[in-house]
Amino acid sequence: MSEVRAGRLPIDDSRGTMGMWLFIASETLVFVCLFFSYFYLGHRHSEWPTHYPKIGKALVMLAILVSSSVVLHLAERKVKRGKHAAGRALLGLTVLMGFIFLAVQASEYAEHLQELKPTTNAYGSIFYATTSFHAAHLILGLLMLLFVLVLPKLEPREHTPHKPLHNASLYWHFVDVVWVFIVGLLYVLPHLKA
Repeated sequence: MSEVRAGRLPIDDSRGTMGMWLFIASETLVFVCLFFSYFYLGHRHSEWPTHYPKIGKALVMLAILVSSSVVLHLAERKVKRGKHAAGRALLGLTVLMGFIFLAVQASEYAEHLQELKPTTNAYGSIFYATTSFHAAHLILGLLMLLFVLVLPKLEPREHTPHKPLHNASLYWHFVDVVWVFIVGLLYVLPHLKA
């Protein structure tokens, strides 16, 4: 039986992307559990609040993240066309938009914490757990994008499993889609039921 060495394995162009998809799938399950917990707790606790977070800033944050996904997609397209400087500039704009999102979320937390703290009740606990967990994922996405931004080349040569811009983009789009669900389930839906 011949011994297979890692250095001699054939190049698999999709290995890095497949790894990112598997990571996204595992993180998706964590968010599904958080959403399930939110609804489970809402049906189990009679002290579920009647005042919910204001929708305004959540929609602003949603607009920022959706726009950042569009900008990042445009960055990828520029890089594929060989316009690396324009792609890098759009990537930098995406990072800036991510930091703006975090600033708006900090502002929203400052307002919301005056009415509800994570220790007030089950609702406060699950609301802050879900939104803070998303913020942690957004920070991880920002770190990925910043890493790609400082690379000498945004996308290395063909036939390599290393596609830093593409894989970081996949993760960023995932974080954005999760925020769409958070806004819908934790901000908009409670106001529709009220």
